Amino acid sequence: MTSPALEISGLRVRYGDVTALDDCSLTVAAGRVTGLIGMNGSGKSTLFKAAMGAVRADAGTVTVEGGAPAVARAASRIAYVPQSEDIDRDFPVSVRDVVTMGRYGRMGVTRRAKSRDRAAVDDALERVGLVDLADRQIGQLSGGQRKRAFVARAIAQEASLLLLDEPFAGVDKRSEATIVALLRELAADGRAVLVSTHDLHALPALADDAALLLRRVLFHGSVGEALAPANLVRAFGMDVTKGTA
Repeated sequence: MTSPALEISGLRVRYGDVTALDDCSLTVAAGRVTGLIGMNGSGKSTLFKAAMGAVRADAGTVTVEGGAPAVARAASRIAYVPQSEDIDRDFPVSVRDVVTMGRYGRMGVTRRAKSRDRAAVDDALERVGLVDLADRQIGQLSGGQRKRAFVARAIAQEASLLLLDEPFAGVDKRSEATIVALLRELAADGRAVLVSTHDLHALPALADDAALLLRRVLFHGSVGEALAPANLVRAFGMDVTKGTA
């Protein structure tokens, strides 16, 4: 039996006196896009960090393809696109340079790009529609273009598990549509995709299933059921379809 791409079971993560996740369980399958929905402070970013082995669990387990997340990350099997990138916009690095960073884990200590690395970078740039801007300094791109560049970096990595934290925040409609289409293509290619988003209206076109998070997974199933008012009330504490508490 093939192990799930990501399996979280009974996870508890605390930051001092603050419990970020408590008895959290979630399974993400290969070949699917799973939407992660929750209000700010619900634990989404902590869940992503746990999936990468970047935070210590107080209880529970996290496995990536049946093994430790740190091992999968070291083998470049996990790609992560954070909500915001801390970059110096004046630093002389091109879009192509940024995307090439996704290949570093496969280049060895010399970080010399081989033909396969260059081909992966070219393919990723084409898929996000940034070929014409490949040599432009990264700080000269719009917000949506920069986000597409960072998604291209994740694509070039050729990871089997992709984690995206609010990839649509602050991007234009063209970039959002491009990213949605790409994530669907990557899932069709057999990748597992976990993506957090506040855009509930775009969720049906984006995801195969959805998980509602409020320190634990309250619901995981079809997108239609996830968006049912009763479930949204549990996750957000209000009826977001009507905007009333």
